[in-house]
Amino acid sequence: MSEKKITAHTKTFCLIGHPVEHSFSPIMHMAAIKKLGLDYVYIAHDVHPDNLEKAINGMRALNIKGINVTIPHKEKIINYIDDIDPLAFQIGAVNTIKNDNGSLIGRNTDADGGKKSLLDAGCKVSGKNILILGAGGAARALCYSLAKDSNHIVIANRTEERAIKLAEDVKKHLDAEIKGKNNSKTVLKNELKKADVLINTTPIGMYPNIHDVPVPKDFLRPELFVFDVIYNPLETRLMKAAKEMGCQTLGGLDMLVNQGALAFEWWTGKSPNRELMKNTIIEYLGIK
Repeated sequence: MSEKKITAHTKTFCLIGHPVEHSFSPIMHMAAIKKLGLDYVYIAHDVHPDNLEKAINGMRALNIKGINVTIPHKEKIINYIDDIDPLAFQIGAVNTIKNDNGSLIGRNTDADGGKKSLLDAGCKVSGKNILILGAGGAARALCYSLAKDSNHIVIANRTEERAIKLAEDVKKHLDAEIKGKNNSKTVLKNELKKADVLINTTPIGMYPNIHDVPVPKDFLRPELFVFDVIYNPLETRLMKAAKEMGCQTLGGLDMLVNQGALAFEWWTGKSPNRELMKNTIIEYLGIK
């Protein structure tokens, strides 16, 4: 692929989060942009939570055409945009924003992107017991996308009140069996005896803290499907431990690509090549 030329006509997409240095979003989006011959660039901005409102106002003023939102801004960002689609409003988290002639509209592509990743990996969620670690934006999206099909969901979070509130929020909109609990070792050990699927939505184990793990290895069972939404590293310490225990595992790369492709389609009206987006990241990392 020839090098893209940036001119005065080139428009901008971006990612905001804190931190963002670990992100592969610019790599995969630029590959899709070049393949389709679009006159856009995609860059990442590290935005401290204290500066979120200023950043959004600046992006509106600079006419940034599309914004991806990652940790820790997915919930708070709702306060600073102009409109939000119904599903994202129910979820209470936005990970994608479109600039529509100066009006910033929020959506959530994590929900569909995460569920598609699980189903494509052969994880059966229908009638299953699911344990979700964390109660932030990704957890909210996955709860809403999986609650209708699952048998029972438990949300385990360091701050139990946030987990309980998320469970209550889901039950306001969906007829679902869902509970919020703390993430003490006792709770995790007991819940993992009953769970069919474990999903880590926390940043525990994310670059640069790649040696951290949210669940002790000996709590895992071979029958468990383990999904870690972290994508850097591609294989977290949790996934390695799960494989050693005989579990089927899924990392966050497919969810990153799926949610990113949905955002890209919304921004541009064009469908990106998802395999290209995924393979570009793999090639960047030098993985065979």
